[in-house]
Amino acid sequence: MASFANFKSGHVVCVPYPAQGHISPMLKLAKLVHHNGFYITFVNTEFNHKRLLRSNGPQSLDGLPGFRFETIPDGLPSTDHDVDATQHVPSLCASTSKNCLVPFRNLINKINAEGNGVVPPVTCIVSDVIMSFTLDAAEELGIPEVLFWTASACGFMCYLHYHHLVQRGYIPLKGN
Repeated sequence: MASFANFKSGHVVCVPYPAQGHISPMLKLAKLVHHNGFYITFVNTEFNHKRLLRSNGPQSLDGLPGFRFETIPDGLPSTDHDVDATQHVPSLCASTSKNCLVPFRNLINKINAEGNGVVPPVTCIVSDVIMSFTLDAAEELGIPEVLFWTASACGFMCYLHYHHLVQRGYIPLKGN
């Protein structure tokens, strides 16, 4: 087992929004950051972690020193009977913003309390812009945070100018 002396750059906690179009880009970023000498903790919701294990197998997350996966609950009722189903996005957004701060803060505190010479203390949080609860945790714990935008540049421009379309009466769409 490698000591955290091998990860001189720090420990980054990555928190994607729990949907494949957000998890995949965050995982790619986490791998790049890890390749550059950072210890990585990748935080999935319990629901998506089960899906990942089911699709890729239980050993799919093993074997990379300095890269580990942790989970937090998403606050939605358990759906163990249908792990392949997609969660209801509006409910998931509301639930993560309302229910994830405390479990996430507890996870960061647990990581920082380990002090076992293997896992370095958290030095940065990289989270999906939708996972805004991480901002509160980062501020409370004095940890720098970077927000990660997983959508396209075109999508960003749409979000940026949406209010202009509403002001001009283009949205909501009218007619048939």
